Amino acid sequence: MAAPLVLGLDFGGTKIAMAVCEPSGERIARYAINSDGADGARISFDRGVVAARALMAESAPGRDLIAVGASTFGIPFDDHVELGPAIPGWEELEFGRELREAFPGARVTMTTDVKAAAAAEARWGSLAGCDPAVYLNLGTGLAVAIVVAGHVVAGAHGASGEVGYNLRAIADVGAALDQRTMLEETVSGLALGRRATRERGWATTAEEVFMAGPADPVAARLVQEFSDELAYHLVNLAILVDPQRIAVGGGMVRSFERIKPALDRALRAGVPYPPELVLAEFPYDAPLMGALALAVESAQELLGEEASV
Repeated sequence: MAAPLVLGLDFGGTKIAMAVCEPSGERIARYAINSDGADGARISFDRGVVAARALMAESAPGRDLIAVGASTFGIPFDDHVELGPAIPGWEELEFGRELREAFPGARVTMTTDVKAAAAAEARWGSLAGCDPAVYLNLGTGLAVAIVVAGHVVAGAHGASGEVGYNLRAIADVGAALDQRTMLEETVSGLALGRRATRERGWATTAEEVFMAGPADPVAARLVQEFSDELAYHLVNLAILVDPQRIAVGGGMVRSFERIKPALDRALRAGVPYPPELVLAEFPYDAPLMGALALAVESAQELLGEEASV
């Protein structure tokens, strides 16, 4: 009888990545599709489920599914997702319940995407053996995860590291969310693209802003302002945590060589014991790797229970 399958799913703001693997963790196949988030949560979620089922049917036909690990932007619960506004309706999605209905009989575990990424980096990647460490995600949104003794710090409500909500100025103190501009609204891939589009008058992505180089004065100014504000918050975080290493992942690390020098200078100048700043081992798919790790752990636990009966 063939061993059961394990499925990892990462629901992102711009793409949905998935992978099928053996209970040992050996990967069989992987795939990614656009999230199509503008169409809303229902359509985006269902597209991910359909694609995952098709991947399993094509890569390992006839085999049972034992465990699913899922990561998502925001903080997932059975009946909703908190702090996940990137796709309309995502916060109202019954994430855990929907996954169990989509994959009946499989054990489902879930976590936020950045914490999944940090767990993957701490287990297999650039943060292995670093204590403490910080994972910085520069993607559609902005968040960090703190790793202590190999474990990702969750926080009392699962919201540790949600620095996208950081105050940006003294004037923000005491102001409600709708009365101030959150950090993520200025320092993220989505925010940079939107700002460039407004200033240039035509649709521009964050990657295009960084690729434009210093010869483009608008792009050069936007990159400088982006890097300075990110550095300000990263230095304060490093002073608080005193990490051995900071690993950077997410879609924006395609421009890491433009971002890294400013962050390095700020860390060396402002932190008593500057941490090493490195590119993540899995810069673009760490959340998927973390989701797979969750599923593999569940599968091995379930198979161990069966073997002991």
